[in-house]
Amino acid sequence: MSKLRILYVASEINPFLQTSEVADFVRKLPQGMQERGMEIRILVPRFGLINERKNRLHEVVRLSGINIAVGDEEKPLTIKVASIPNAKLQVYFIDNEDYFHRKSVFFDKQNRFHADNDERAIFFCKGVIETVKKLGWAPDIVHCNDWMTSLIPMYLKTTYKNDPLFHTTKTVFTVYNNKFEHKFNTDLIEKVKMMDIEDSMLANLQSADYEGFIKIGVQYSDAVIKAEEEYSEDLVQLFDEFNKEKKIDTIEQGDDLLDSYYNLYNELVS
Repeated sequence: MSKLRILYVASEINPFLQTSEVADFVRKLPQGMQERGMEIRILVPRFGLINERKNRLHEVVRLSGINIAVGDEEKPLTIKVASIPNAKLQVYFIDNEDYFHRKSVFFDKQNRFHADNDERAIFFCKGVIETVKKLGWAPDIVHCNDWMTSLIPMYLKTTYKNDPLFHTTKTVFTVYNNKFEHKFNTDLIEKVKMMDIEDSMLANLQSADYEGFIKIGVQYSDAVIKAEEEYSEDLVQLFDEFNKEKKIDTIEQGDDLLDSYYNLYNELVS
């Protein structure tokens, strides 16, 4: 069996940033897969809470300099990299001054949800794919974690479907209960759209809220993992609806967690 290439995408990873269980999961799983012989890349946003000097982030000039379209605007993408201490793993950070230099993640100091979190997610998802293209590294599996990464499976199945780098790529989407109550503006659909994406393909995102993002991730991914025991009624219905078409699984935190993922990845590419 050839060495599988797995790309992990998330909003956070220990030890650089932790606001939820996602950070621990994305720290543990890549290392476990690397120790099983898989080739790993990790991409996260460079939120302003991440101290660059302390964490020894430095810019990767050859990967930076792309412009990413979000709606009618184009924003420059900067890529930074750092190593996880005591692990042979590097983390690539997607950065942009407008979106990621504020000293907060999704909520400001007054606990208000940033109104442009949709744009930050779009920029991040597109930026991830363009960075992988610049790396010239073809992933067998892209494992997306939480709502911020949910557009990646759709972009890979539409705009990038004929790109030789992603031709056989499979996607896994893990759903966490990191719900927010905010509803985005009605122009969300226009901002998300890219080549080969019609309005009808974005019907699940019409609600412009947390559930909408999760629905899009579930709709376009090849396998869905439920990280929690309980979800809202909307999401439970969604899992039931797609269960006939694709693998929807719960992988419990436990001794055989890594083996379960190892088997899932190999099953998807076989």
